[in-house]
Amino acid sequence: MADHYEALGVSRDATEDQIKKAYRKLARELHPDVNSAPEAQERFKAVTHAYEVLSDAEQRRNYDMGGNNPFGGSANFGFGDIFDSFFGNGQRGPRSRVERGQDALVRVDLTLREVVFGAQRSMEIDTAVLCKNCNGNCCQPGTDLRICDVCRGSGQVQRQVRSLLGNVLTSAPCNACQGYGQTIANPCVDCRGQGRVRARRTLDLNIPGGVEDGLRLQMSGQGEVGQAGGPNGDIYVDISVRADEVFSRQGDDLVCTLEVPLHDAALGALIKVETFDGEEQLEIHPGHQTGEVITLKGKGVKHLRSNGRGDLLVKLQVLTPTKMDSKQKELLRQLQKLRKNDEPKLVKHKPGHFKARN
Repeated sequence: MADHYEALGVSRDATEDQIKKAYRKLARELHPDVNSAPEAQERFKAVTHAYEVLSDAEQRRNYDMGGNNPFGGSANFGFGDIFDSFFGNGQRGPRSRVERGQDALVRVDLTLREVVFGAQRSMEIDTAVLCKNCNGNCCQPGTDLRICDVCRGSGQVQRQVRSLLGNVLTSAPCNACQGYGQTIANPCVDCRGQGRVRARRTLDLNIPGGVEDGLRLQMSGQGEVGQAGGPNGDIYVDISVRADEVFSRQGDDLVCTLEVPLHDAALGALIKVETFDGEEQLEIHPGHQTGEVITLKGKGVKHLRSNGRGDLLVKLQVLTPTKMDSKQKELLRQLQKLRKNDEPKLVKHKPGHFKARN
């Protein structure tokens, strides 16, 4: 069995964040939508399984304990397991033909607007679906599974061998039925006895508002159907959010910068701004300064796990005119004379301090 740490390319003392980053990097390189090489698909499965184990604290602890076991199993390897390793494989009765389907990973690119409100997406995926001809029975309609003539339905064959302990009876999976205890005399012509076929189907995604870049959503039972009509696997949806030209996100708040002409900042004004909710009106009070913030309540991102939304924070940036005609310059000179007592002075620096006025 491959070492999970080697599969992800991390050390055994790697942090949870390091494991997550390593997996995301490998998943982007090996995902079937990006890399169609057969060896890449097998490695993608191994990498995904390794991440599922190492990202869960309990599974990782059990794996680490088993990793030091000279018998290659879990740390609870007891006498019964040792006995089975000599005299059988521990299996009791035939193994089930029904298997759970594999999980799948898809990536969805979202705009910040879709993150704010949530989004509905549909995509075509290539997956395994239930065979309609046999309905997962694996046999051609009108026929059924047959009890194996060799093992008589037990899935095991026994033979007597000589050992240090004398003559002992060993058991092994039946080669005639591969341990299932039943054989398919007339396999379904559509699925060739698998109970499932490859097909393209539409996957409908309901992405809630408030998701973040790098978040992974789980859609239980939406993956491929298992062998012999077994239960579906899951689909994991990796969220990628594109940067917006105007707005950025801080937690569940949206942040933007509004450039305000000098005269509007000095005298006050009503300014219309375009938000994700449509046009909003901001009141600029006389004397507003660069760096001050106007808050629009409830105009931010939807809370992912509760009701309500964050706020929209509008940071003001007062614009000093650089190109003026003679009349404008004369008016400013007159203002300068009238406010001759206003002299530049140094004040205490306050890093990251925003003065909000609602």
